[in-house]
Amino acid sequence: MSSLKHPIADAVASIELVASRIETTFAQVGGQLGEGHGIFQGLNEALADLARELSSAQIEGASGALRDIAGRLKSLADTLPAESALLDQLRRNVAEAGALLKQLLKHVEMITTIARSAKIESASLEGDREGFIAFTREAYDLGRAVQSSIEACVKDQQLLAAAVETTWGRQSEFERRYRPQLGASGGELMSAFADLGRQRNDSVGVAELAGSSARTISDVVGRSIISLQAGDSTRQRLEHVCEGLRRAADPEPTLVPDMTEVQPLPRLLVNLEAVQLHDTQQEFDAGIGDIVRALSTILTEVATLVEKGRSLHGGREGGSASFLSRVRQTLAQASSLIAMCEDGGRSIDEALSVVENTLEKFRDAIANLSDSVVDISLIGMNAGLRAGHLGAKGRAFVVIAHEMKLTADQMTGAAVRLRPLLSEIAKVGDDLRKSRVSSDQTKLTSMENAILQTLHDVEAGNDRLGGLIGRLIEEGAKFDAVMNGAREQMTSLGSSASTLPTVAKCLEDAVGDLGRASFGDQDEAVLDELYARYTMERERDVHRQFLLPFGITAKQAAPAANDCDFELF
Repeated sequence: MSSLKHPIADAVASIELVASRIETTFAQVGGQLGEGHGIFQGLNEALADLARELSSAQIEGASGALRDIAGRLKSLADTLPAESALLDQLRRNVAEAGALLKQLLKHVEMITTIARSAKIESASLEGDREGFIAFTREAYDLGRAVQSSIEACVKDQQLLAAAVETTWGRQSEFERRYRPQLGASGGELMSAFADLGRQRNDSVGVAELAGSSARTISDVVGRSIISLQAGDSTRQRLEHVCEGLRRAADPEPTLVPDMTEVQPLPRLLVNLEAVQLHDTQQEFDAGIGDIVRALSTILTEVATLVEKGRSLHGGREGGSASFLSRVRQTLAQASSLIAMCEDGGRSIDEALSVVENTLEKFRDAIANLSDSVVDISLIGMNAGLRAGHLGAKGRAFVVIAHEMKLTADQMTGAAVRLRPLLSEIAKVGDDLRKSRVSSDQTKLTSMENAILQTLHDVEAGNDRLGGLIGRLIEEGAKFDAVMNGAREQMTSLGSSASTLPTVAKCLEDAVGDLGRASFGDQDEAVLDELYARYTMERERDVHRQFLLPFGITAKQAAPAANDCDFELF
């Protein structure tokens, strides 16, 4: 046994030195990562808030309002010819309605003339003279009432025709003068929208990059700290290796006292711990590599972020102010054009009001006319029938009654032709009214105010961004020093841990080849005792795999999950 004590003692001393450095270095690097994390935590939040402020809803709201106003200008430019065409159609329909009303008025005047003739003729009739006179008086009164109504309609139609003619003339002139300006102003507004997009790319893009980089740094730092915390598992595994080696060097009291130093169990234990040591170093080396790469990623991210910050901080030179001035000017021009369109539109609204009121009077007059025509027709038919019973004496009255009926039928025909024309006028009026519904000056003014307010906020945000970038540059230098120090310590620790494979090789050389050694129950009890002390699943797995060629299986149950930390792996 004495041949193993010195190699084991040397190995334990080397392993404990590495374990001590692991504990010290991980604690120092953890503190440095925590310090770096703290440096960027506040900056990350400020940059993220600024990125959200200068992008997303705010910029999209301004862009949306610019697009809405530009779209409104285009819509106005497109609507002007359509409104002019509708007004022209309305003008022609109103003129046609005037012609029909005049025809209708002539027919009504003919009814009163015929009624007067019938009155004269009835005076010469014998028999029921008073009855015929009553018939003619009733027909005359109906005709006069209808005549008064139609005469009022003719006057209203003349007023309507004048209003529509005036509105159509103004609209045509406005279209000729301002439609090109509407299109040009819309194009300028879209150009301003494009400039806003470029401004957003210059400022918000870097702000978003800064926020994203800061969040990436925060995430990587967090993962690195977790990896460092997991480094305690390496220290524990090294402690377990040392414990196993000490058991091999001093097998009492579980080993038989009179065994010679060539007994296989101590040699098996040394070989087992050598394998555990190899695996521990491999796992630790991978963890060190991950942490060093993470620190390199952080340093690269910071370098990129600081460089972007410098380029933004040095390249703004008042561009925001000139841009804001240009957009204000463009919006003022657009607002002026829209206001002029609204002034022209009010003339259309007034004409439509006249159309609506006049159509209501026309419909009432036509309805009353229909009832009067029926009454006049019945009067004429009844008078003609009674006059026919008088023979030759009533023949002239029969002719007059027939003329009255024919004239009443002509009135009906004129009224029939007038109804669809009135419906067409109403439809054209509705179409014009619909084209006016989309115009809302209050909404357009609100959009303009929202854009100006947003541009003010963007300008203020750019100034805040400059201050934050200045902080970023200052803190970046400090962070760079902290992270470089941590990386150097981890690299140095990795070099120290690289001695562990050499220690394991010395142990393997000291015990030599185990050959076909056999082991008893007491040997297996020692192995089970060591197995029970493991706290990581990985070292239990190495233990099991190592003993398989010797026909030994662990009989000791593994600890419960809450008694160990193998879930970290």
